[in-house]
Amino acid sequence: MQILGIDVGGTGIKTAIVETTTGELLTERTRVATPRPATPQAVGMTLKEVINEHNWSGPVGIGFPAAIQHGIARTAANIDKSFIGLPIANFFSEQTGCPVYMANDADAAGLAEMRFGAGKNNPGVVLIITIGTGLGTALFSDGHLLPNTELGHVFLSNGVEAERYASEAVRVTKDLKWKDWGERFNLYLTTMESLLWPDLIVLGGGVSDKLHKFSPMITTKAPVVAASFLNQAGIVGAALFAEEQLKRRNASPDPAR
Repeated sequence: MQILGIDVGGTGIKTAIVETTTGELLTERTRVATPRPATPQAVGMTLKEVINEHNWSGPVGIGFPAAIQHGIARTAANIDKSFIGLPIANFFSEQTGCPVYMANDADAAGLAEMRFGAGKNNPGVVLIITIGTGLGTALFSDGHLLPNTELGHVFLSNGVEAERYASEAVRVTKDLKWKDWGERFNLYLTTMESLLWPDLIVLGGGVSDKLHKFSPMITTKAPVVAASFLNQAGIVGAALFAEEQLKRRNASPDPAR
């Protein structure tokens, strides 16, 4: 199945058509800036433009920086607070004219890594962290997702919210050397380990391909690896989420129920 995957971030919106049976991008990944302010209307207009540029009219999967419960945005991380309470899947479907399926952005990235990437065939607890404007998390147990964990917002032992202390945006804004930022990020990782005891930690997002620069500062007991899809995991995972929702919708009712 071919689905347009979109990864909405705090600074950029990345898009490509995905072959969901393999996770392969069938088109070049495109990127446009996330509008400022990132209101529902502004983001909707940008999504419509992006979809039109792909000449696309089929199903669209979107990974979004919010906890999304039954299609409704419950939080708004690095986007406008007016998203909270909005039936976001229906809103973007109306804005774009395409059937839209929405998932938390880190959950979407996690789906890609668990099906095709670094988490494939890994039993036990897998924690996936996307590092960007904020810190997104996806938590899997024996391949099953616990959605909307939002663990980038925990407070660390220094009293600072994790993503305000150890995100990629903080590294860039404060012009931190990799060693200094790595020590910050390690505090976050060790905090997560003490709470969740994962068997594997997978890092995605913009700095995942620079793991070798800060890995010497990581002291977790669990192995820490870079995401196989690097910064494309959100696009692929968004398409996979849409595929899952379509299959559920199209499935025949269980006659035993």
